[in-house]
Formats: sequence, C-alpha cells, structure tokens
Amino acid sequence: MNSYAEIKDQLREDIRSRIDFSREISDDEIEELIDELIIRKSKTGYIGISDRVKLRTELFYSIRKLDILQELVDDNSVTEIMINGPDNIFVEKEGRLFKWDRSFESSQKLLDVIQQIVAKCNRVVNESSPIVDARLENGSRVNVVLGPVALNGPILTIRRFPEHPITMNDLISFGAITPEAVDFLKKLVICGYNIFISGGTGSGKTTFLNALSGFIPKDERIITIEDSAELQIRGVDNLVRLETRNANTKDCDPVTIRDLIKSSLRMRPDRIIVGEVRGGEALDLLSAMNTGHDGSLSTGHANSAVDMLARLETMVLMGIDLPLDAIRRQICSGIDIMVHLGRLRDKSRRVLQICETDGMEDGRIRLRTLYSFREEGIKNGRIIGSFLHMNTLKNTEKLKKGGLYEEDTGC
Repeated sequence: MNSYAEIKDQLREDIRSRIDFSREISDDEIEELIDELIIRKSKTGYIGISDRVKLRTELFYSIRKLDILQELVDDNSVTEIMINGPDNIFVEKEGRLFKWDRSFESSQKLLDVIQQIVAKCNRVVNESSPIVDARLENGSRVNVVLGPVALNGPILTIRRFPEHPITMNDLISFGAITPEAVDFLKKLVICGYNIFISGGTGSGKTTFLNALSGFIPKDERIITIEDSAELQIRGVDNLVRLETRNANTKDCDPVTIRDLIKSSLRMRPDRIIVGEVRGGEALDLLSAMNTGHDGSLSTGHANSAVDMLARLETMVLMGIDLPLDAIRRQICSGIDIMVHLGRLRDKSRRVLQICETDGMEDGRIRLRTLYSFREEGIKNGRIIGSFLHMNTLKNTEKLKKGGLYEEDTGC
C-alpha cells in the first residue's frame, strides 16, 4: 500500500496534468478538481477521513498557496519565519524562537514558492540577481537570498505584521512607552516636528513609525516611500503610497528610494514618510526636511541615538562628497527629534530614549535627552523600569506656531 507521501505526490502530479494553464482558474475549480481526484484515488486504495481532509488542504496549499508555509502565514501568533534551505525552518512566536518540525520536500519546491512570492510583487530573483525584498498579500515583509550568495540556501525570511495595526494605546498597554511620553510625541507630530526613529533589528521601528503616523492630522496629504510597502496608515484619504522597483530581466530600470523622494517633492506633500534609510537617500530626506517639508518621519538601524547620527553622516557621504561639518549642520537643522527603540534581553521592545537635536558643540551635533528608560530590576522574568522625564523641550517654536505650547510644562 502506498504511503501518505506517495499518494500526495501522485495526486499533485495528476492535478497539475489536468490544469489548463492557458486560462485563469479559480480557487473553487482547483478545490473541485482536488476533491474529484481524492475520491477517485480512494476507490483504488483506502484513505482515511482525516487523511482526506489533510490531503485536500495540503494539495491546495501546494498548488495555490505557499505550500507548508501557508499554515505559518495564517497563524496570527507567528511573528517571524526563517527558512534556511528546505530542511531548516525556524519560527518566532511571542518572542521565542524554535525549529519547526516540518520541511519542504525539495529545494526546487522552496524555489517555486519563492518565485511565486516575488512574481506577485513584480520582482525578479535568480542567480544573476540573488537578493530581493518583497511582501506577501497580507503585508508581511519578505527577504530572499539565493545561491551562489547563499551557500546553504535558498534563504527566505518573512516578518509577519499584526492583522490590525498596533496603536500607541497598544504600546502603552505593552509597557513599551508611558502615556505622558505618548502625549508629548502626539503634540510634536501634530505640530510638524521632523522625527527620526532608530533601533536595532527587530526593535519595532516600523511598528512604532506606523503608530506615530496615526497622530498626523487626517486632512493632510501624506506620501509614504518604502522598499516594500509595510506601513498601514488608516483614515487618511489623501494618501500616496510609493514603493521601489528592482531592475529586472525585461530591461526595466530600477526605481530607488532616492528617485521616489525626489519625485514626491513635486507632489505637494504635507508629510513625507520614508520607511527606512540605508544609504545615499538620507541626503534627499534631509534636503526635504530642510526645505519646508516639516513633519517628515523615517527610521534607521543603529544601536543608539548617537550611533544613528554617525550612521546618517556615513549615509549622506554615500550620496555626495560634502564636508563633514556641512553634513552635520544639515542633520542638525533637519531632524528635530530622535526616538531610540530597543529589544531587551527579556525579548520585550521598549522606547529607550527620546532626544532633541540641540545645535552644534565642538563641531558635533549635541543631543538633549528628554525621556530615558532606566532599568530597575527583573520581576517574573520581565525587566521592569521607569521611563523618566529628564528635560523639557528646548525647541518650542513649532509647538507655539501650532498652538499647543504649554508654558507650565515647557511643551
């Protein structure tokens, strides 16, 4: 008697041989064909009810969805999926990482799933262009690295975002930030302060940026610019979402973050939100911030707010050869507020610091700490601490223009 795996392989080949790829086929038609062939197969050999249900699901996922990954993609508790070749799949749930007990049947099947994902985003990945960023239909972020770059590949990493965007109230309930700090940031966003969010990998920068953008007045024109569209801004009618494009085999020129920032300046934006800066586009973002586009928001990778300033200097130098002093003055005059996030050893994500740029001192940008997280101990495996108000805001000009300055609080 054939094993379950052999029956599944035979049915999959039968289904593929019966599909007419010259026309559009609905999911219902695929499911009907699967049911028909399972019933026919069960007449030649016993297939239990539970195996029939399992076959129906797995065959449909294999042909129409993301094969074995579909189960993980549909699981709301999964936040990250890491595939290191067909046999090593790791999953993050509730901040904990573990190896999954399932695997792809072959490297080719994993490659088929990868090509299915990138094709839906009009992206191309192959040996000559082995690295690509993409996204799933549910908004999850996808990164792919193929051989010869990936020695044990194909490598597929999926960052899954919550079905419903996390709000500032959610972050308060998680203990990531205090209500006082949220009220402070809300005023800054409304009044058009340029805010830059920094943090390490997995610290929650995109989540925080999305939550922060919820404070933007709904009657403003917002332009978002991302490598792969992830932001979930709700309730804004005048919203333009732009996404980069890689060069592909059809001789299409790439469209970069730099191209999109330059183009956005001609779209009469009230706010420009750049999902993440990694290179020379930092110069274009700073130029926008310094030419009247107040209220711009962006993120970047760094271990501290001070390190982020140094990284921005390096990024600008990737785009143009300018004196370091001139670059620092551009950063200082463009960015009003730095918010630094971190992922602590208990896996919790927190706002660790809120600073304002406070002019130049000895040729360097001076940061003034407004709020800072202070660790006080561990309780029930969780780090506890206080988010302390260190100083009042010094640059209050935009608050005064926006009518939200309060003399007694300094902000």
